Amino acid sequence: MKASLLLLLACTAVLAVGAGADTPEEPKVLVQKVQELAQKATAMAKDAFSRVRESEAAQLARQWLSDNAELAKQRLVWLKEQLAELWKMTPAA
Repeated sequence: MKASLLLLLACTAVLAVGAGADTPEEPKVLVQKVQELAQKATAMAKDAFSRVRESEAAQLARQWLSDNAELAKQRLVWLKEQLAELWKMTPAA
């Protein structure tokens, strides 16, 4: 996560330097360019955070599944036994 943020900041700095080099001395153009760069940086940050969240959610889901796989198997065996007993108790038609 820290590396992603550092990369994002580095990209933002490179874009900002590029914006200053490409624009004439007009302040409005420079402000507009900086706003565009800020929007790009914000989009990149949101993307990085959503990837981290998705990654963390996937890790938690995998951990939960691995922790609870045996319990799920036990519950299925119990359910099968209960259904077998109920089946025995029903009168034959």
